[in-house]
Amino acid sequence: MTNLRIPGPTPCPEEVLRATSRQMINHRGSEFMQIMQDTTAKLKKLFLTQGDVLILTGSGTGGMEAAVVNTLSPGDRVLAVSIGVFGDRFGNIAKAFGADVSWVKSPWGQVANVDAVKDALVKDSAIKAVLVTHNETSTGITNPLKEIAAVVKSAGKLLLVDAISSLGSIEFPVDEWGADVVISGSQKSWMVPPGLVMLSVSQAGWKANAEAKMPRFYWDLNKAKKSFEKGGQTPWTPAVSVVFALACAADMMLAEGLPNVVARHTRLGQMTRNGVKALGLKLLADERYASNTVTAILAEDGLDAKKLTKIMREDHDIILSGGQMELEGKIFRIGHLGWAHESDIQQVLEALKIALPKAGFQGA
Repeated sequence: MTNLRIPGPTPCPEEVLRATSRQMINHRGSEFMQIMQDTTAKLKKLFLTQGDVLILTGSGTGGMEAAVVNTLSPGDRVLAVSIGVFGDRFGNIAKAFGADVSWVKSPWGQVANVDAVKDALVKDSAIKAVLVTHNETSTGITNPLKEIAAVVKSAGKLLLVDAISSLGSIEFPVDEWGADVVISGSQKSWMVPPGLVMLSVSQAGWKANAEAKMPRFYWDLNKAKKSFEKGGQTPWTPAVSVVFALACAADMMLAEGLPNVVARHTRLGQMTRNGVKALGLKLLADERYASNTVTAILAEDGLDAKKLTKIMREDHDIILSGGQMELEGKIFRIGHLGWAHESDIQQVLEALKIALPKAGFQGA
């Protein structure tokens, strides 16, 4: 079986795949509405929130757009904290809808500077919201979100978090850290096919929603909330099969226990980092902030990253990711989130040992 080791979509357990094969049911009927209610209650436990959680049909990027347009108005001052591709995307979505966006950017491969965030909020008291990506898959780095959140909340600002590749695998107690809108995606840590966005909203988030004037229709969270309050309905046709899958996966995660899920990802992240370093490779990230869901490895010492991923795919049936945008050809990435175990990573490491010399690597 192909060993899919990218940061998403991630492999799905057999139980989850079987759930997707169920026959269609009436998405306005009592059976589906009960599934939505039950699954939403389970997600609240996994988000660690007492606030609202909404299940929307779409991609993670759609969730980022929903977070922006439901809490902001054109002209609002927004601070975007970016350390890579997805941090840039979050800020650019806000800019596209008319927000006045300022930036705190770190070089790709570095973590966000908490003091720079604090200074930006002190210098511009008109900033209404801060956008931040918790786990940046393009660089394999997890931002110090707890510290960033403390700064943002002490300044009395809204905190909108892209947790698409972190929630459900990396520690993130949503209520405790004070996040106002948090986005995650079914195809990441949740072990489910693409197609769903799960999004939490705090009371402050709903207050902002009542005042927000950015245009929205499909991504109107107020519509989603009102529909759900009608016994578990959705405003638009949902991805029924993916909801079946999410219901199954949520049960699996709760059975494993969220602390155990997080610990498993911690072990896998450390195993991957130790393994690639033992092969003579170097990490892009400072290990203090290295992601436990994806590891980014430098293509140095003669290594052709594109050739390596081709050899791994064709000779070993292992799918790795390359670098994105300015990191294209400069790194390769190993995903280890969701339905991932030590045996999966061991297979990757053993194949890398054979493939690296063939791809030009001259390191130890």
